[in-house]
Amino acid sequence: MSKQFLTLHTADKAHPTDIFALAATPTTLLSASGSSTIRIFDTTAPDFPLTQSIENAHKLGVHHLVTSKDGKVAASAGFEGTVKVWREDEAGVWGEVGLIKDSNKAGEIWAIALSADGSYLASTTYDGRINVWDLGQASMPKIREYETKGSFGMCVDLSADGHFTASGHENGSVYVFNNDTGRMLHSLAGLTKPIRTLSFSPASKLLAAAGDTRIIALYDVSSGEQVANLSGHAGWVLNLDWSATGEWLLSGSHDSKAKVWSLESRTCVATHSHGDQALWAVKWLPKTGRSELFALAGGDGSVAFYREAAGG
Repeated sequence: MSKQFLTLHTADKAHPTDIFALAATPTTLLSASGSSTIRIFDTTAPDFPLTQSIENAHKLGVHHLVTSKDGKVAASAGFEGTVKVWREDEAGVWGEVGLIKDSNKAGEIWAIALSADGSYLASTTYDGRINVWDLGQASMPKIREYETKGSFGMCVDLSADGHFTASGHENGSVYVFNNDTGRMLHSLAGLTKPIRTLSFSPASKLLAAAGDTRIIALYDVSSGEQVANLSGHAGWVLNLDWSATGEWLLSGSHDSKAKVWSLESRTCVATHSHGDQALWAVKWLPKTGRSELFALAGGDGSVAFYREAAGG
């Protein structure tokens, strides 16, 4: 089985430098890059117009950008070592509502993830710690710190059900923590090189992890068992994103290609090239009718929007 996706629109030169992150809400797509601006596109209009630019969001540029599932909260991590929290007002305009610094040196906070309801934020550090912050309190305090074996934390995710935190590290380690007990649940085997991306499935049953091995490993969250390997990329896998139903997994790679994987068949069902530079960010968008939509961005500074060829 194969799927075909058509290019709907490309926002050329959306950013002047590499786009490192995309984040979606029910009606918008947010993009962030090595420049200091966060851009917001309307995904309900056919030409995906730019509706807001947040200038000087991070003075040295943005390397991670995430949104809550309901789309009301966003968080960005900058190269200067801070995390900013953003909220959308009733008029649809995003504004800064908080800053997490924690006396960090530049780069100490790296990857970030938000809980489904936007109440908690997890972040990784250069020495392998995973911190969790309570965004529901005005001071946004750190409420938990998970310890690992000290390898740089390159990626992090929070499960949609709120029970688990997962982190991927430079030494190839993948850890899953139980948020209810505050303890490590699994140290996952199978990947020996840097883990650059990981993501829980929408039902919180599977964890996908990938990086420099060019293989996407799928793990059963409850048992910690590795249940599948998805191979086909010719470069480092840089980003992963699950479709809302969990039927499809989208991957982006340093080989400039995006792949769509079927979880039922455990095979690649579509491949798309995005120029000839690294594809740092891939993101599924809310469906319109029966059609799946996704966006791609990377080293050429553009954002491309795709729609499934079949469907209404």
